[in-house]
Amino acid sequence: MNQTAEFLLAIGALLLLALAVDFLGRRTFLPRVTLLLALGILMGDSVLGLIPDSLSHRFELITSVALLMIGFLLGGQLTAKSLKQCGRQLGWISVTASVGTAAVVALALTFLSTPSEIALLLGCVAAATAPAATVDVVLESGVKNRFSRLLLAIVTIDDVWALLLFSLVLALVANPEGQGMASSLLTTLYEAGGAVLLGAVIGLPAAYLTGRIRPGQPMLTEALGLVFLCGGAALWFQVSFLLAAITMGAVIANFARHHEYPFHEIENIERPFMALFFILAGASLELGLLSEIGLVGAIYFAARAAGKLAGSWLGATLSQAQPAVRNWMGLALLPQAGVAIGMALLISSRFPEYRQIILSIVISTTVVFEIVGPVFTRMALRKSSADTSAG
Repeated sequence: MNQTAEFLLAIGALLLLALAVDFLGRRTFLPRVTLLLALGILMGDSVLGLIPDSLSHRFELITSVALLMIGFLLGGQLTAKSLKQCGRQLGWISVTASVGTAAVVALALTFLSTPSEIALLLGCVAAATAPAATVDVVLESGVKNRFSRLLLAIVTIDDVWALLLFSLVLALVANPEGQGMASSLLTTLYEAGGAVLLGAVIGLPAAYLTGRIRPGQPMLTEALGLVFLCGGAALWFQVSFLLAAITMGAVIANFARHHEYPFHEIENIERPFMALFFILAGASLELGLLSEIGLVGAIYFAARAAGKLAGSWLGATLSQAQPAVRNWMGLALLPQAGVAIGMALLISSRFPEYRQIILSIVISTTVVFEIVGPVFTRMALRKSSADTSAG
């Protein structure tokens, strides 16, 4: 079959299947993300092998586009008004949930006689979350309250803390004598700082120029143009495209005074890309690795969950957050996805002797967290709404 025809047929079929899954998700306790991932697993090489190469080879492109849109939408949540409302809670919970998770996982793995450097690095990997899955569950749930706004703000910067912590620990354990540590930290600062600078450079003029043709509302062409321009420039300069998109979105949301709602148009096209992203992510998961998880993987899974729950509770308590945040935020932060796998690949390249155990643990537990995590996020959103109403 002609590759173009095969590609178009696959895209059309998957989008229609995603629509059916969306319909099913509204009538079951399972969120759309989990169902899409399950559909991807079923259609992937691990089971039926129905995803054609012409589509699976474009997974990286679809992933980049989907995450750029998610970053853009997340940035729009970081307005001065929202930060003023939850700034103290955002700071405490995001830090304690990340550091607390890293500490709990590292201690648990050390107790199992895992080499200390690997235990520390896997602890940092555990701190990462899944912005895409979390955003999709929040949008699907329709819950719009202080809890959901705080959750989106936390996942916006959660991976930033995780990456900074990971880079610091990697520099320390990979260079125990301090050799090359400065270089590793400078690389991290360049990727993060360069992304923030790039997002601001694009976002500032965009804040003034967009929303002029149709007064008050940027058109889809404007929104897509900005997202693709930001993503392409970030990849060109080798900085974090997700952080650049978040920064650009935040700058536009804060400085575009003439906008009624800066990101309305991008939401009209974001969902199809997200559907394809989750299906292909499910198709790329290797179920065979689940059999290799063993005791260490089970402890890693339990310790990460405990770390997120305890860290979030501690941060909420220290920031004097409302009971709904203390009780349910940790549960909402359980999803985990691509950032963790990227970290694991980097660790395995630095410590090839531990490659098998690292990839087996991280990829297998990520499969589980990616599938069941959104279920807990949806549960937390519903419980938080019930607690808020009762209060």
